[in-house]
Amino acid sequence: MNNSSTTANASTWAETGFVIDMGSLYSYFARMTDERQARGKRYTLAQICVLAVLAKLSGEDRPLGIAEWVRARHEILGGVLNLTKGTPCHNTYRRVLGEGVSTTNFQEQVSAFLQEQVCTGQSVLIAIDGKTMRGTITTGTNQGVHLLAAYLPAEGVVLAQVAVEKKENEIVAAPKLLAKLDLRGKIVMGDAMHTQRGVSKQITEAGGDYIWLVKDNQPQLRNDIESCFQPETHVKGFSPVPKDFQTAPSNNKNHGRREERTLTTSSLLNDYLDWPNVGQVFKIERRSVNTKTGEVRHETCFGITSLTADKADAKRINSLVRQYWGIENGLHYRRDKSLLEDATRISNPNLAQNMATINNLVVALIRRQGWRYLPEARRFYDGSLHAALDLVVRVHP
Repeated sequence: MNNSSTTANASTWAETGFVIDMGSLYSYFARMTDERQARGKRYTLAQICVLAVLAKLSGEDRPLGIAEWVRARHEILGGVLNLTKGTPCHNTYRRVLGEGVSTTNFQEQVSAFLQEQVCTGQSVLIAIDGKTMRGTITTGTNQGVHLLAAYLPAEGVVLAQVAVEKKENEIVAAPKLLAKLDLRGKIVMGDAMHTQRGVSKQITEAGGDYIWLVKDNQPQLRNDIESCFQPETHVKGFSPVPKDFQTAPSNNKNHGRREERTLTTSSLLNDYLDWPNVGQVFKIERRSVNTKTGEVRHETCFGITSLTADKADAKRINSLVRQYWGIENGLHYRRDKSLLEDATRISNPNLAQNMATINNLVVALIRRQGWRYLPEARRFYDGSLHAALDLVVRVHP
């Protein structure tokens, strides 16, 4: 895209007037409750939030950088967003995002905007996983802001996010997170920590299904599933017990590693296990080879799901489990490495959570435009202000 032409277009908006699309992100921010005192307010919540998102889209990760980026584009942004009193300083972003808007209200409006977009929510797998913002860990402590997210790996969209309180853990936070979602027809997957009876019941009663990995935090369940897949020993002259195993192999090569995976399912324990709405259990065997060193690693893990064999065969469950790991490389990795979340020091928990919500939003917006690499996309939007504005404000002259 020609940057001079986009600058000219944005300048034309500033000179001739504009109309902001009622379905734009700006309009959702305008619905938020302003928790600041009326005295001394120079900018609306919508203005501050939109400016922060635009700067984030364009490569700035810290409040100081955001303020400087906006100031350098004041001629254009001032006209489009009606900034009659100059541009905000970096402390204004810190104060407004830390104290002026609640984390819940902010997350709700971002989620509402994303879910109103065409095609959002059509994929069925919801991955839940937590992440600690390391930049919020203060000296002398080992605990910072920890957020649990519900993420659509196939779409790159965070549906909801909640903070895990200091005296809680993800087991306590998960039911609160899932209560915010419409789970009808969805499949929720989490790691072994989330393998809990109560959450499993909550999901199925809400019309969804679950897939859990099973480890030593559920020792009896793990032993029962492992025993199901053990080679059977039988007395000579007696036939072995019939098995219903289905197997699905897969392999891939990525990040200097070649992996072979085999997933095997069974419904034999459905009437035996003391677990809500069991549909199948499964075993995953992985063999990975480091293509540089030749080192070989073997791993076996087990899982349980409410999906019955007629709803999901071994091949589909294998595919869903692979999709689940998209929350690590599609969301957490991008927030850490591309958006420098862990490297950004933030002492205010509310500011940290709101900045994480902006990071989630940026990942979703860029993913929706078809970009594979966030750094490349952010360089593009830094030089194409018209394109960035169109994503967030949808200004019409």
